[in-house]
Parts: sequence; structure tokens; C-alpha cells
Amino acid sequence: MDRKSSQGMQRPKVLITRPIQQSVIDLISQHCDVQVHLVDEPMPPELLASAMRDVDGVMPAGVRISKEIIDAAPRLRVVSNIAVGYDNIDLEACYRRHILVTNTAGVLTEATADLAFALILAAGRRVAEGDRYVRGRHWKQWQWNCLWGTEMHGKTLGLYGFGRIAQATARRGRGFSMRILYHARHRVAASIENEFAAEWVDREILLQQSDFLSLHVPLTA
Repeated sequence: MDRKSSQGMQRPKVLITRPIQQSVIDLISQHCDVQVHLVDEPMPPELLASAMRDVDGVMPAGVRISKEIIDAAPRLRVVSNIAVGYDNIDLEACYRRHILVTNTAGVLTEATADLAFALILAAGRRVAEGDRYVRGRHWKQWQWNCLWGTEMHGKTLGLYGFGRIAQATARRGRGFSMRILYHARHRVAASIENEFAAEWVDREILLQQSDFLSLHVPLTA
């Protein structure tokens, strides 16, 4: 039986398709009856369709909300995607049903830029190789030919694509006094270039002059 509010109104039902932070679940539970799929992996389509039959909202994470699943959920009013993108949701089917679709645009920008720059540092300073070298008990004393890698300070960082994540990566590069080059289909505004001290160049110049190249483009043909 559905729980009721103090005014006797039926509380909306919300499905969360995999475990998320308990603080978020607690917040939603103040206003809705919440069901959480407790297995931390994508829900199988059949199980997802069954669980959504009487919900008003769904918070999907790593699952596809297809037309078939939407059609099997007559009460559905909101799809709140736990992701930056929304290509896992049939937007046309939601539009026909006047179902609101939301996503978490921008929430992973800084975290992804952290990882991008961590990879740049690891490649430049040969961190993984050095770790294996030491763990293999090859290091005995300080040596000129040891795995120090290359100096990062003042090198040229090339960014192929210059969206939010690339710009956040450029900001980290500026912390190492790196020269910032970028190539993108569309040149950004001069104010953005000035903010990151970034120079637009064509693709060939980018490849020729970059000491480190970070790709920030869709993985498409």
C-alpha cells in the first residue's frame, strides 16, 4: 500500500536503477516513495520494464530507457538520468508522452579533467614504469639513467577539441606553465582563449608542436 502524506495525497514513486549515495536517496525519500535496485550493475531490460510499471519517475544509471520500456510505464512523468549524456534515453518517445527528461550536464567536468591530466603526468614522468621498476627491485640507488621521464614545466600541451573538459585540462596545464595549443571544429571566443592563454592552430601545427596531446572529441568515425 502506498504511503500517504499528511494531506492524504499519494506520494510519487521513484525507481533508482542502481545503488547511489545514501544522502541522495534520503533526500528523495523525503518527498517520494523510493525503490532502489540494490545490485551495482545495469538492470536487465525485462526487470527494468517490470519495476517501472507503476512508477512516476526513474533515475537510470547505465541502462537504456527505450520506447518499449516507456510504453510499459503508463504513470511515468520524469526520467532523471544520472549521467552527463542522454543518448541512452528515447527522447522522441518521452516527447510524445510529455515526459520530462533531465541529465547531470557538467557534473563530471573537473573529475574527468583531473584524470586526463593525471594520464599526462603519468606518461611524461613515466610513473607506471617507475612503479614497476621499483616493485621489481631493480632500483638500488640514484642513477642518471633512471626512469625520471621528462620535465613537464614549460612544455606544450595540445588539446584536440576545446570543450568544457579540454578547457579544464588547459587550466591544469597552466599550473605547470605549459603553452596551450588547441584545434577544434569551431574556434572559441577570444575571451575564452585569453582565460586559458590558449592558441588556436590547425591540426597539422597541433600535431607538430605539441609535446603532449590530449584528445577531447567524440569517439566516432
